[in-house]
Formats: sequence, structure tokens, C-alpha cells
Amino acid sequence: MPSRGGPVHVVTTTRPYKGRVYSTHLLRRSFREDGKVKNETLGNLSHLPDSLIDIIRRALRGEAFVPAGERFEIVASRPHGDTAAVLRAMRRLEVAGLLGGRPCREADLVMAMIAARIVAPHTKLATTRWWGSRTLAEDLGVADAGEDELYGAMDWLRARQDAIERKLAKRHLASGGLALYDLTSSYFEGSHCPLAARGYSRDGKKGKLQVNWGLLADRRGCPVAVSVFEGNTADPATLLPQADKLRRQFGLHDMVLVGDRGMISKASIEQLQAERFGWITALKSGQIRSLLHDGALQMDLFDERNLFELEHPDFPGERLVACRNPALANRRAHKRSALIEATTAELDKVRAMVVRGTLRGAAAIGVRVGKVLNKYKVAKHFELAIGEASFGFTLRHDKVAGEAALDGLYVIRTGVKKRRMTADDAVRNYKALTGVERAFRSLKTVDLEVRPIHHRREDRVRAHIFLCMLAYYVEWHMREAWRELMFADEDQDAKRTRDPVAPARRSKAARAKIASRTRPDGTPLHCFRTLLDALATIVRNTCRIPGDATNLTFDILTTPNSLQRRAAELIDAIVP
Repeated sequence: MPSRGGPVHVVTTTRPYKGRVYSTHLLRRSFREDGKVKNETLGNLSHLPDSLIDIIRRALRGEAFVPAGERFEIVASRPHGDTAAVLRAMRRLEVAGLLGGRPCREADLVMAMIAARIVAPHTKLATTRWWGSRTLAEDLGVADAGEDELYGAMDWLRARQDAIERKLAKRHLASGGLALYDLTSSYFEGSHCPLAARGYSRDGKKGKLQVNWGLLADRRGCPVAVSVFEGNTADPATLLPQADKLRRQFGLHDMVLVGDRGMISKASIEQLQAERFGWITALKSGQIRSLLHDGALQMDLFDERNLFELEHPDFPGERLVACRNPALANRRAHKRSALIEATTAELDKVRAMVVRGTLRGAAAIGVRVGKVLNKYKVAKHFELAIGEASFGFTLRHDKVAGEAALDGLYVIRTGVKKRRMTADDAVRNYKALTGVERAFRSLKTVDLEVRPIHHRREDRVRAHIFLCMLAYYVEWHMREAWRELMFADEDQDAKRTRDPVAPARRSKAARAKIASRTRPDGTPLHCFRTLLDALATIVRNTCRIPGDATNLTFDILTTPNSLQRRAAELIDAIVP
């Protein structure tokens, strides 16, 4: 039989059987006989992996295959997807335009520092080391920057803070609208900064110098401006500068400024009224107790509803909106009971030590008792009797009952007229301060790490905190864009219509999503940090051809998966 020639190829056939589809891969040769084209089966390849069958198919078509190490080699691999996502968001938010009208080296450095603080917050020196292992500095053309150059860029940024904040205010605030303001503190490492002072520490760092800084935000909690004050500045003293900034620097009028109960004092209210500013705050517990004592606030009014409005001669021209949340009342009662029980147990131990004689002297006993009371913070509920060789205590039931009467009760105080803002909206607007508190948590923890502050110069401290605020501005928009990918409620419209006093609840869809811990397509949900980590698996590989005399290199990026593609699509939908 004469030998047969002709091209060899792979033929794939499929057939369904009982709900499944079976594939057969045959190696065949085509030949002509008696003027007709015929096929000869040379072998069955169906037992081989699909990837190998594909290689055989392509090789028979004429493609050449060589080992990857002989074709090219990878000389560097750097995570790229996380920083690329941040830069993508910054382009959507036009951050470069916020920083200045013209491109410049300083603006590129500030862009790089903002992105670096979101992905991996470090000191300035550590940042210059870190971004050498990422594509960030290369993409912005600042890979050769040193620590001193970053400090120079911070000085450049500080000089433009007022102009940048005006642009942000123009984007997010409008005359007649709402502005949120709150103050926090951050501890300071060092002793030579003029702003550093000892004051009330929100970080729980007793004895540490600190600086105070206040954040101004829109109704949603999106940051607009930040102000830095000496560490011993009282909260009310920082409020009026914000009203001045809104009016004179931003050109906004008829605004409503929202601050917590320790922020807006009586003197501040008088000045805000003189400036024709609206305001919303809340009464302190002593003021609420006075309303109860006077009979102006009657608890039986809460039998039918959880919110009602009242007036009182001590607050002329103001609206008071009383609210009672039973769930909050139960939580506070339980917490107080637990703290009193724990304090009583510790004081019993101290009393036993005194009885045994192992603890003597009024001073020593007082120090030991003070440690217990400072630990649980319920000293006002106990009456103490300390002697040189004796110690006793009793629970002040009248104090406990007086505090229990206020459980779950709070009163919103505002000067905004009813025709402009309903009682329900006044409560919702006051509770919107949680957006600023959320910003503080993000800025002061591992997300952005504004603390501890190491800078000595006053302007550098202000620039550092402003840089962190800009980083949070970008992160805030990224979090909003990525809600569907994270453990976040996507139904934000419900906030504006639900009962303002009732405990906040996630939507039904959000509860289902969180319970399953997956998206509708089955992919896992993320927090912001793990989502960035997932994006970081997109790597930029720098390759070259071995033995090439030109030593030229080229880059190959990891192909994004469905999650990474969706994250990019959501970033592209951000509206500044």
C-alpha cells in the first residue's frame, strides 16, 4: 500500500448524551485518492488535557513553541492594581486640577503621597522606599524623589490649602445647605511644635502632647476642609472660625452648621444668630434633667410616639425636638449595671485588703480606689468613706435612678425654622454627624494613620493633616463607588425616609448580602482594605529577551479577573 502524504490536523466532534456533552479529539491526515479527498485517523487524543490538545492543534498549523525561559525572562514584578485604582479615582475626581492649574513636579509628588497614604501609609522616608516596590512612582514620574523633596512638596501644598478648599466647597456645598463640623485630637511625638499642647485626649494618650483638628464636611460626610488648632483649644472656640470660613472664604450664606452638644455653646449660638447662620446641636444631660424637673418634658408623651417638639423659656426662639429610643435605653441600662457590678466587686477587694491590714493609710487607700473608679468611670454613683485604717462605700441609688430616667432620651436643639426643616429632618441632620465620626476613625486608624504626628514645624503639621484629609476625600469616593463589592448597604435613599429615632437598620438586601458574605454572582464580599489587596494581584512584569544585545525591556500586565474589571468600571462611574 503506497504511503500517504497530506497535512495532519486535529478534529474535534461533540455529541450530547443524557444531559451531558461529550467531546472527541482525533488526530487525522487528509489525502486524495481516485480524485477524492479522504481522511485517515492516526490516533485518539481525547485522553489528553485540553491545554495540550490546543498546543498540538496550533503546532500543526505552523506555530512555533519554545520554552518561556528561552523566549523572554522576567526581570521585575511589581504590584500595580491597587495604586492604579487609586490613581484612576484621582483622575475621575480631577485631583490634579484641585491642586493647581498647571502640571508641575510638586503636584506629581503630592499626588503620589496621597495615593501612597491610601494604599500603605508610612512616614515620608518610608514612603520613598515603599513606592520603589510599586508602579506608583514610575507612573507619576517621581521614582527618583527623596525625603527632602517630599517635605518641599508638603510646603507647596500648604500654601495652596485655601484655594483647594474653596474648590472643594464649590463642588460639595451650596448656600442654604448643610455643613457638618466636629473636632478631634491626635497625639504628637516630640516637644518642639508650637501647636503641641496637653489637652483632652480623644486618643486616650494621657500625658502626651497633642494637636486638635476639626473637619468640615457636607451632608454625606464627604470632607471639604480641615482646620488645625493648638492641643488645648476648647471645642466651642473652634466653631466660629468655621462659620467665618463658610461665609468669607467660601462665599456661602444662610448655611446650617451642625455640631455636637459640646461644640455649640450659648455664646456660639448668639454669634451664629448674629451672622444669620442656622445651627443644629443637642442638649446636655443636665439641661434635659432640668426640662424633666420643670415638667416641660413629660415622659408619658412618648407613649404614643418617639419624637415630639416643644418650646421652653430657657431657650427663646429655639426649637427643641425630644426623642426617646427604647433600644438605646436598654443598652445604656445594661452597660451601667455591668459597670456598677464590676466596680462594686473591685471595691469589695479593696475593702477586704484594708480589713486584713495589707493596705494601710488614707493616701494609699485613696490611690487604689482611684484606679478602680478611673477604670470603670462610674464614680458619681458611689459614696466613699476613706480613713487611715478603714474603707467603706455605698451605692447612691438616687444618682442611679436620676441617670436611668435619661436612658435613651436626647433632645435636638436648633434655631432653624419649621417651614425650612421638619422635626424629623432636624434629627436626621444631627445624626449625620456620624459621617464625620466615620472620617475620624478612618483617618486615625490603620486606613490613613494621621497619628502619631512627628513633624516639628507648625506648617508641616498643618500640611500633614491636610494631606491626610485629601487622601480621605479620595478614599471616601472610592468606598461609595465600591459599595456593591463590600459589606456596605447600597440602599442609601432609605436613610432619608426611615424613622429618625428608631435604631438604624440595614436594608433587607444588605442583610442578605452580609449573611451570605457573597455578591449575587457568588464572588466574595470585601472590606476596603482586602479589596485593595485583591487589586494588588494585578502585577506589572518587566520582561526582556535573553541574549538581546539591545537589552530592551517590555511590560506585561496581569489580565484582570471579573472582580477587578468590575472595580474599575465602578471607579469610572465616579462623579466629582
